[in-house]
Amino acid sequence: MPERQNYISRAVIEKIQASAQQIDEMESFPHENFRLLAEQGLFGLHISKKYGGSEQPFYTNAKVVEEVANVCASTSVLLCTQALTTCLLELGGNEDQKSNYLRALAEGKYPGAFCVTEKQAGSDVSNIQTQAVFNDDSYVLTGEKSFITNAGEAGVYLVLARTGSHPTKGLSFFVVEACAPGLEFGEHVETLGVRGSSVGTVILNKVRVPKENMLGIEGSGFKLLMKTFNRSRTLVGAQGVGIAKGAFQIALNYLKERIQFGKPLSEQPMIQGMLAELGTKIITAELLVKEAAMHIDKETSEIEKYASMAKYYATDMAMQVTTDAVQLLGGYGFTKLYPLERMMRDAKVTQIYDGTNQIQRIIIARQLLKE
Repeated sequence: MPERQNYISRAVIEKIQASAQQIDEMESFPHENFRLLAEQGLFGLHISKKYGGSEQPFYTNAKVVEEVANVCASTSVLLCTQALTTCLLELGGNEDQKSNYLRALAEGKYPGAFCVTEKQAGSDVSNIQTQAVFNDDSYVLTGEKSFITNAGEAGVYLVLARTGSHPTKGLSFFVVEACAPGLEFGEHVETLGVRGSSVGTVILNKVRVPKENMLGIEGSGFKLLMKTFNRSRTLVGAQGVGIAKGAFQIALNYLKERIQFGKPLSEQPMIQGMLAELGTKIITAELLVKEAAMHIDKETSEIEKYASMAKYYATDMAMQVTTDAVQLLGGYGFTKLYPLERMMRDAKVTQIYDGTNQIQRIIIARQLLKE
């Protein structure tokens, strides 16, 4: 693979890499890595300087996610989840909300949480059941959100709730502060991969939220969600590229050193065929993520199509590369002597969150049929 251009300092990457195995084994939220990313200003890359960001192209954000995912997918989730919250506030927040919450998130003062999924509303967002009832200049939120990243760790929770009966036009987003009475959390959910993420249930037990904490106008939640996903899905694609590059390099190094039948495994034609396929797919995915990021920067009408393409292709590719990398190392790949088994577990969730890859194919087909 071509030598990586660093968008984040090598020293920071080395610190993150050194903690990756422990984070996975301990299933611990990477507080130190969160602080490290905040100190580097990496949570506000695409955000206006007015709100604590550095106004970098969205592609820079994608490359940073890729480079972190290359060594620790759990830590890259911090970047992706923070981007979900900052993008939503950037798109739907008013001046006060941006000055307060967006700035704090962009500067990494605390993690944010994006609360959409429910037990009966995963891919089918129109089935959201959490209610937001207007009462005495406030909204009272009641419901339960499932599989929420940063549950119990976040400083603010951006909650999608039902303010009307229409399946999509009856949804609105609210900013809920961590200290809000009635905001409760279920047990931590053990996961297959990205085990450093704090994933759990967010319970809204008649949480009273000031009307000023609604993002956008009432009923705009679904539109804001889709616009936010177009950005976050591109970053999940970058995450897939990063995981795949890391696994590929480990496999490549091993194959050059492992002698079988009198020569390195890398000289076996069958092995070379696998390497050619995987290397080509990694580069293809990387270019697709770059294309999606460029459409976001240029605010074109094709953001949705390219974001879904980047997300589904890059994460399917990551699953293939990590699986094949384990195979290429044989018995060693199946052990914890190498990080490939962790990378394989981490890659799986990228095919699922921010919209499953099956849903991405539907979105892409609809966009293509419009052309």
